[in-house]
Order: sequence, then structure tokens, then C-alpha cells
Amino acid sequence: MNTTAHIQTFLQKIAQLRADALTQGQRPITYIEEHSGLSATELTLNLAQAYAYQPISLDEMLQCEAFFAGIHFSEALQRECVALQHPTQGLLFVFADVFDAQIGAWAMVKLAQAFHTRLAHRTDIAAYLARQEETMRAVDSAIGLTGQRGDDASQIEELSLHSIEGDASPVVKLVRSTLYDALKADASDIHLETLPNGLAIKYRLDGVMSQVGAVSEIAMADQVISRIKVMAELDITEQRVPQDGRFRAVYRGRDVDFRVSVMPSIHGEDVVIRVLDKQSLADHVKGLRLDYLGFDEEVMQVMRRHFLNPYGMVLVTGPTGSGKTTTLYAAISEINHGLDKIITIEDPVEYQLAGVLQIPVNEKKGLTFARGLRSILRHDPDKIMVGEIRDNETAQIAVQSALTGHLVFTTVHANNVFDVIGRFLNMGVDPYSFVSALNIIVAQRLIRTVCTQCAEPVPIDHQLIALAGVTPPPTAQPVLGKGCGVCRGTGYKGRRAVAEMLCLDDELREMITARASIRQIKEYAHQHGTHSLREAALDLAWRGETTVQEVNRVTSVV
Repeated sequence: MNTTAHIQTFLQKIAQLRADALTQGQRPITYIEEHSGLSATELTLNLAQAYAYQPISLDEMLQCEAFFAGIHFSEALQRECVALQHPTQGLLFVFADVFDAQIGAWAMVKLAQAFHTRLAHRTDIAAYLARQEETMRAVDSAIGLTGQRGDDASQIEELSLHSIEGDASPVVKLVRSTLYDALKADASDIHLETLPNGLAIKYRLDGVMSQVGAVSEIAMADQVISRIKVMAELDITEQRVPQDGRFRAVYRGRDVDFRVSVMPSIHGEDVVIRVLDKQSLADHVKGLRLDYLGFDEEVMQVMRRHFLNPYGMVLVTGPTGSGKTTTLYAAISEINHGLDKIITIEDPVEYQLAGVLQIPVNEKKGLTFARGLRSILRHDPDKIMVGEIRDNETAQIAVQSALTGHLVFTTVHANNVFDVIGRFLNMGVDPYSFVSALNIIVAQRLIRTVCTQCAEPVPIDHQLIALAGVTPPPTAQPVLGKGCGVCRGTGYKGRRAVAEMLCLDDELREMITARASIRQIKEYAHQHGTHSLREAALDLAWRGETTVQEVNRVTSVV
């Protein structure tokens, strides 16, 4: 098919899809992306050819400097466009929606000077904006604006482009922009780190820290910290001790909670804001299963077999942010058929489960894990979830609960399944009672997966493999994400869980009761099929689902 015929066929297809989109009340460009059957790159190239635009790739965009003086970040985000200063071609106006009839005239008014037009995919524009740090993102419109104090102590009512661009002070605009951007990026935490000459703004995305902006003036930085403390109802005059608080905002019509931790530092105060988008999480929790977390099928079968036991203890371990609580919620969701009384005690309650009595810990009022667990046992439960075992008293009660006919789900902080045994024995728990109650220990990590949109096969890096101390199988197919709009230029998109399991049999119970060394227990477990976290993660790397670099980041090399 020649070029002209191809264009005509493509235009006919686009015309039909546009008509379908209008019939269904959807945005044409979005509908066409979903139903064209073309990749993002192919669709952009075809649209550029059909409508006589010159395409531009993300790599080309990254060679340019953003011209936010002409089109502000919030406007670029809202209209999926950006103005760029090209090293040789001058001013470029890059946009994504060829069906937006007004965008060309709007750009002429905004830029008020000659420019060249380029077409890019909207995810590439989003990735370009995400890759800009100190000179871009939503905070860019507030950085450098001083001379006004953010003394407005009113609570944030809405996080939207309209509220950000409203008549707010620079400090309020900066804070709102940072929160809005974090929610849009699906960040789990926002870090505001005070520096000798200002403030660094970082997000935790897929478990990894990423700097997204900075404030270069000390006065502005102090006002931002004070604004956050006012919103969280903390003492703005106290800067010598840690403080904790929380506040709420509205984003896209739903309530979002933010948990605030303020910590004194040598340069002032650092703030970490945990994003708790409960309503968004609730959509996942409704149908939450172990499959959603990405466990291997073999691992899930073993876990489900132990989750169906009528009594005993299920222990999940791992560092903070490894998905322990989500795994327990998935387990409870799968066994919650309305026939059992299920009670949880948590600190805090992050997800809300239908048909489950959930109790938040309140240490200020004397409601600790231990005290709450004692009360739960008088409430006729069948299944109990203890958010975390932190002390001897809670451990003792949890073990006794498992021995008296209850199925107890709980977590404890340890590096692997074998360290859990030492943790409990060091807490003074009787070894015989412990092994009698225990059904299974699961250690897990969340590992980033390679973005499927930009993943490319790569040859085996023998130097990296040697440093990692592993030998790839003959079938190994390593891949690497080069970075695109979908993954915000990181090469990774999403995470999945990898697990190490220790299922107790009579021999293991006797070894633990006899206080055998951890080395002996490890040898026995590995001989009987226990795979380490590192082995599970490397299996993903050899299958091309993650990278050896990511495996080394998440699991111990030795």
C-alpha cells in the first residue's frame, strides 16, 4: 500500500473512531488511543503524517529547555502541551491532541511570538514534565516568589488546577501544587528536606526516592514548613522536638488523608507526608486477592493452604513498605465469606474492609496492641489480625490466641524468615508454644517491574553478574526499560511481590524447640524446598520482568 493510500485508510479509521467517541461522550484522542490497535509511537507518527505535523520524541524533547514563562506548568499539565526552547530550531510548541481545534490559537496568544509546532504523545509530554526538577513541575510556579508570607491558615479544601492557579499566596500555591502533583504521580510519600540554602522536595515512587523540585531561599523554605505544620494542627513555635499530625484534602471529588511527621534537623526541620488515599485503595481492596500483589502461582497455593487453617499463626515479615499489611488484607479478603467473626487491631487502619471489625491503636488513651488483643479475645473472634508485634506482651498473647483455637495473622520486622525465629525467642516466648502455634512464616519484598512500553532486550552484563555473585541460566532473557512517558522516564512501571516461605513440619519444630542454630535450620529448610528472597527475585530477572540492578537494590547480595 502506497503512502497516500495508507493515509486515506488511516483517516477513514480515525473518522469512525471519532464518531464513536462522540456518540459515547468520550474524548476523541483518548478513545482513539484505546481502540486504534497501535502503540503510542505508531499512533503519534501516523497522526503527524496524516495531519501534516512534525513529530517529536521524548529524547528530542529532553534536549530542549522548558519555556514556562510562556506556558505555565499547570497549563501545560492541563492541556497536555509544553513550550520548549530548542538549541537550533528556536521556540517549539509541543502538543498531543490533534483534535483540539482551539489549542493552536490559544498557543499563539500565550506565546505571543513565532514558534514551530510539533506533535508528541501525551505520555511523552508528561514524562518530560516529570523529568524536570528544579526548573519545572507544579512547584516551579511558586519557586523564587518571595516577599509575601503564607500566613493563610485555612485548611486546603480542594486540590485542583483551579485552586492552584487561584489568588493564593506563593507558599499556599507551592504546598497545594506539591500535594496535587504527588497524588497525580501516585507517590506514597512526600519528603521536604531542609538544606542550608533552602528546601528539597522529593517523592517516593514505587518505593524509590526521586527529587522533583527545590526551593532556593531559606525564608520561603521556612514558610513552607510552617504552612504544613499549621495544616496538620501542630505547634509552629516548637522546632526542637519531633511532632506528628494529619490533615485532609479533596482531590477529584474524594477525601485524601495525609499523615505528617516533622523532625528537627541541623538545618531546621524536615517533613515527611504519608499519602493515604483510602478511597482509591478501597477500589483495590474490594476485590483484593493475592493475585493482585503479583505472587507466583506456586507461592500463592502454599499461602492459601495455610490461610484456610482453622487455627494457628501466620507471620509475615519484611521492612517498612514491603507490602506486609496489604498481603494480610488480601488473605482476609479471600477468607472473608461472612461465616466468621474477623477482628483486626492496627496502627493505623489504612484500608477499610467490609464485614470486618477494625480497631485503631491509640497509645495516648492506653489502647496498645497488647491491651487491644486481650479485649478482642473477649469479643468472640474466629480470625484475628494484629498489625504488628512489637513487644514481648503482644507476642505472648498472640501465641496464646493461636493455641486456643483462633487463626492469627500478624507481622513482625525481620530481614528473612529465619530471623523471625530469633526475634520471638529473644522476646522470651516459650519455644514449644511458639512452634506449636506457628503455621507459616512469609518474608516478602516489593520489586519494581520493567515498563512493558519501553522494555528492550539487552545482552547479559557479565561484570554486573559477577558482582551480583549469580550465574544466569541458559534461558535468561534480560531486558531494560529505556524510559518513556508511561513510566515517567524511569524504565520501571509498577511493583510485584516476591516471597520466601518457611512452612513448619515436625522436624523443624523439634529443631527450633531444641534451639538448633539458624545455620542448621537454614540448611534443613533449603534441602526441603525453601527458596530465598534473592532466588525468587532473580527468577523474575531471568524472565525479563525486572532487572538484576533492581534485584541487587531490594535483596541482599550475600
